[in-house]
Amino acid sequence: MEEPTPYEILTKYWGYGTFRMRQESIILSILDGKDTLALLPTGGGKSLCYQVPALCREGICLVFSPLISLMNDQVSQLRSKNIPAALVHSGLSLKDTERILENCLYGEIKLLYLSPERLFSEKAWSRLVRMKVNLIAVDEAHCISQWGYDFRPSYLEIAKIREAMPAVPVLALTATATPEVARDIQQKLLFRQENIVRSSYARSNLAYVVLKEEDKWTRMAAILRKLPGCAIIYVRNRKSAKMVSEYLRQQRISSTYYHAGLSQDERVDRENKWKRNEVRVICATNAFGMGIDKPDVRIVIHLDVPESMEAYFQEAGRAGRDGLKAHAVLFYSSGDRRSMEERLEQNFPDLGFIQQVYKTLAVHYQIAAGSLSEESFPFDLVTFCELKKLPILPTIEALKVLEHSGLIVLNDGVYQPSLVEMLADKETLYRYQVKHAEEDALIKAILRAYEGVFHHPVRISEYRLGKLLDLHEDDVAYFLASLHRAGILRYQPKSDQSRIFFKGERQKSREVVIDQKWYSFRKTRSRTQLAQIWSYIESEECRSVIMQRYFGETTAEKCKICDHCLQEAGIEENQYLKYKDYVMALLKKKQSIPLQELVDSVSVFRKDKMLQIIRMMESENLVSLDPQMVIRAGDALLAG
Repeated sequence: MEEPTPYEILTKYWGYGTFRMRQESIILSILDGKDTLALLPTGGGKSLCYQVPALCREGICLVFSPLISLMNDQVSQLRSKNIPAALVHSGLSLKDTERILENCLYGEIKLLYLSPERLFSEKAWSRLVRMKVNLIAVDEAHCISQWGYDFRPSYLEIAKIREAMPAVPVLALTATATPEVARDIQQKLLFRQENIVRSSYARSNLAYVVLKEEDKWTRMAAILRKLPGCAIIYVRNRKSAKMVSEYLRQQRISSTYYHAGLSQDERVDRENKWKRNEVRVICATNAFGMGIDKPDVRIVIHLDVPESMEAYFQEAGRAGRDGLKAHAVLFYSSGDRRSMEERLEQNFPDLGFIQQVYKTLAVHYQIAAGSLSEESFPFDLVTFCELKKLPILPTIEALKVLEHSGLIVLNDGVYQPSLVEMLADKETLYRYQVKHAEEDALIKAILRAYEGVFHHPVRISEYRLGKLLDLHEDDVAYFLASLHRAGILRYQPKSDQSRIFFKGERQKSREVVIDQKWYSFRKTRSRTQLAQIWSYIESEECRSVIMQRYFGETTAEKCKICDHCLQEAGIEENQYLKYKDYVMALLKKKQSIPLQELVDSVSVFRKDKMLQIIRMMESENLVSLDPQMVIRAGDALLAG
């Protein structure tokens, strides 16, 4: 039987007639059997680059990714298109993992999504090497490089798969890779020869702007009033996300907030309202954005300086994916650099603290020294640190060191929805409802909203039920647990926490050692990344040129729309006349106006542009600026 072409697959399953950007070149390279590193920007459609060739050839595609929630979403989307796909991650039991792998070995699964740390047990490995694999895809491939901004030690294990299947092509994908990282990715994945297919990092429609501002919130609100369209505001922590959102609502700017501490239902609800433009602005930590395909974002604002150029490029790049004009605005204040440098030094703990964290984890999960645990455990970093009175940022670094040392693996959460199944027959259920009026409404709501609940477990949403009954979802969960204890129904609460996995025997804490050379490298690397983002902030070059050069593009042209390009262009005569007429009209009405009010009303981004116009008007004696920074009509204007 003749194999389908990638164009036939694209039309059959996705309904598209043509590929986007560099997708076609990447797919043809893979189908030609070449190891390929694909550098595509955020929103460039990376997943199609391995899904299409996987369906063109007999066999199964192995897809590695650190983002379990996104893998889960992709598996659901593929299944909705009748493409058989499966997912194995550290949140699954060993029994479920073995069942899925067995199904991949003998079934019709075309794409198997994997998190690396679960693969290399003897049973899992024996099944993997017997599969007829047609492609190995490594998403977020920068995670395999210690030079990358999000190094994951478990990614190094993927090379073992390559060694066992040397003839199977590898597709590595990432949105951000410096030349150094790109070389490292190809070496770590044992590429037979160098082969990079890249898309330019230039974004001709995205205006990069950097603003030094002590009152960031006021300036942020002014920008949002001046520029139309939906926006993302990035902040450093959960508390700030909520506070900024509340401030914007006080300013009558429609807003919500998003962070990993919200429940899955809350996150989905807020994200969907923003995507449907029911809410204009979403204030978020960096937990927001991966997998979000909203093309009409007009503004991305960073109130806090990101930790690296890679992180900034990815987050800023969520603006203007529709190709229309958009703005990426980065705020900084006079004390930001020093505070970031101090925080960096404080966040690299000593060996004693790392040993303490390891012991605290083991005691928390009741793992005795010398014992072997093959299960993963739910892990909420913030709750754990509050319970054990540990500082959050040094604890994060300690966990990364423990992971690099091969003692633990920490994965992001995968959402497992709540399940309910009615156990009581209808007569028993009726008698219970009569005696328990407070739970009667909930039972009726479940029966109305969820069919089949008497016959098999069904997915339910405490959040949705709470909306129906005017209850908080925590109250719904309380009543469901009560019904579970009474034997009326079986209730399995949802889970979306991260998972922690202990590798090998649990060591005594005093025996835990770290790779000092690697630890020193990691600290130096963090200092370098901080210096690079501040070099971008303080530079007087075109922002786009700096960005492209950072990622290895040596022939970049000026964008002509960033803050520096506009400043360099100066003030054209027609622009001066336009603003002069505007100022004169205001002064004829008001006689005087504070300079700050004038700047906020005219210039969204650059104060110095407006100041230059005022100086030019002063030279013509059209205006005067008094010591209180109030502009008044000059003699020439009064005479006119």
